[in-house]
Amino acid sequence: MMSKRIVVVMMAAGICAALAQAGIRADLSGDAVVDFATTMDMPFMNVGNPGNAADTEVMDDGTTGYGGVDYAYNIGKFEVTAGQYTEFLNAVAATDTYGLYNPTMWSSEYGCKILRSGSSGSYAYAVAADWEDRPVNYVSWGDSARFSNWLTNGMPTGAQNLTTTEDGSYFLNGATSVDALQAVTREADARYVIPSEDEWYKAAYHKNDGVTGNYFDYSTGSDAVPSNDLIEPDPGNNASFWDWGANDYTIGSPYWQTEVGEFENSESPYDTFDMGGNVWEWNEAIPYWSYRGLRGGAFGDDVVYYLHASSRGYLDLWLERYDFGFRVSEIPEPATMGLLALGGMGLLRRKSKIPSGRGYAG
Repeated sequence: MMSKRIVVVMMAAGICAALAQAGIRADLSGDAVVDFATTMDMPFMNVGNPGNAADTEVMDDGTTGYGGVDYAYNIGKFEVTAGQYTEFLNAVAATDTYGLYNPTMWSSEYGCKILRSGSSGSYAYAVAADWEDRPVNYVSWGDSARFSNWLTNGMPTGAQNLTTTEDGSYFLNGATSVDALQAVTREADARYVIPSEDEWYKAAYHKNDGVTGNYFDYSTGSDAVPSNDLIEPDPGNNASFWDWGANDYTIGSPYWQTEVGEFENSESPYDTFDMGGNVWEWNEAIPYWSYRGLRGGAFGDDVVYYLHASSRGYLDLWLERYDFGFRVSEIPEPATMGLLALGGMGLLRRKSKIPSGRGYAG
């Protein structure tokens, strides 16, 4: 397996000199240039065909009927990156009231290498060079909801309150307990949100062939099992996961996760990337009392089971793990709904090798 990059291992004492705030590069998947360190440049893809039929695939937990959505919407082309999440932290977490930062982001071998400095009231955050374009990890469902609120509110700078993180698409108002967070639902005027399970499933697997109930088995637009080959150019049908037969990760230490959009010819039929592998992605589903939904599998999971459409993940919503991340959906304002339903806006931008178990994320 050929790496696209020369891996440079840096000792902790020297890493601080390489901390970066920018991740500007050519978008391998087709856009001219994307700055993956800012949400201002976060591309969204239109998911049309409103009223499509749900999938009849039976999930690993015995449920079925996912993917039917009766409205047009947009979904993040990529997972939220460490660079974008660093921008969020610098805007609202000088005092980190609701624990949006997890120190393991920096200290863990698998962390996305966001470093916090200073003291409460004047915290500052920076992401290490060559990590800003990779998915953020060690984020909970509540962290993802607060990021969505911040985006909905126009990315303001200030304390974590009703004008920044605590209202917008979700009325959180300081919610941190399981009971309080499980009572949180999408507001009627929500704009940027954690995808519903149906929104996520449709964007990943639906064949984008009208209002059909036709779905692929994998989010690479294929029923064939993907490969995990990091080669140039991408031959298609590739993803970031652990190949248990070959005992082979797509990319190992120190990165573990590929840059978002790395597999430029392995998009879903709606032109989204990395919905299989890299990190599990939170969704709004509430399968059980303390759980929220997760989909897609991660870099340490086996492809055949965990990246397959039938793999329905869910775990405690407060968990912040090395293999948990998220992407954002956009619910357009009513005036744009008709255009989206016609498919007239294809791209919108904002103005386990590690043990896993059946029915839950690895």
